[in-house]
Amino acid sequence: MSAVLDIVALRSMVAVADCGGFHRAAAALSLTQSAVSQHLRKLERVLDRKLVVREGRQAKFTASGELLLAEARRILDAHDEALRRLGAEERRTLVFGSTEHAADRLLPELATRMRAAFPALEVRFRLDRTARLAEAVDRGSIDIALLIDMSVGGRSRDAGRLRMDWYAAPDWAPPGPGEPLPMVVFDEPCIMRRLAVDAVTGIGRHPDLVCEAADLAGVLAAARSGLGVTLLPSAKPRLEGLVVRDDLPQLDSAPLRVRARPGLDDDLADLVAKTAREVVEAHT
Repeated sequence: MSAVLDIVALRSMVAVADCGGFHRAAAALSLTQSAVSQHLRKLERVLDRKLVVREGRQAKFTASGELLLAEARRILDAHDEALRRLGAEERRTLVFGSTEHAADRLLPELATRMRAAFPALEVRFRLDRTARLAEAVDRGSIDIALLIDMSVGGRSRDAGRLRMDWYAAPDWAPPGPGEPLPMVVFDEPCIMRRLAVDAVTGIGRHPDLVCEAADLAGVLAAARSGLGVTLLPSAKPRLEGLVVRDDLPQLDSAPLRVRARPGLDDDLADLVAKTAREVVEAHT
């Protein structure tokens, strides 16, 4: 059989899926975005089919791409486990989870700082929603995660706070005071959604959830189209195609916390929290 699936290219493909795009995958792998793109094209040449298409800054896998992605995860798991059994694994892996809100602003610098702080570890990143990250940490499939978290103590450590702002399209106009407020929110379960709904009902208005999206890209697209207002962490620079609305209730900043899996070394968890906190403070 002449066709060969390259391990490095497969790792880049999985990183694109887990990190939500080529730019973030490149940062997580310490590669250039061009190198990650070349790896995906190499796989497409081997299989003679399109695996991924770009939609703006987002990467979307084709049906063939989804099939290969599932195989790639199995291949990499078998490959890495074989190295462990043979004693050939050079570095232990630290799987770091992050919400999209944090990663969109912090991932490139966070990846650089994490690798500098843990030179003996291979740091890998996974992006997901807060609830799923928390479950993965508790199961032990993720070592540690940066997420918006209201809990204190236990395996959670403070990592700073994110200011919250309301965003809408520049030409969006809110309805009258007695009418429902059109809102763009994330699917459940979602802390951001609950904060937004509670804030609106707290001022005596009825939230009209005109659009529910599974990810940050969907929320941004719906808000930019003028469907409604959305609550997001404050962004610098400002989010393109959106303006901050100061005529809605101002929320307290949201707590960011680092949550460690059971059994993770306390000193390592403390250092991860310190590193994340320094990056958050530098961007707020």
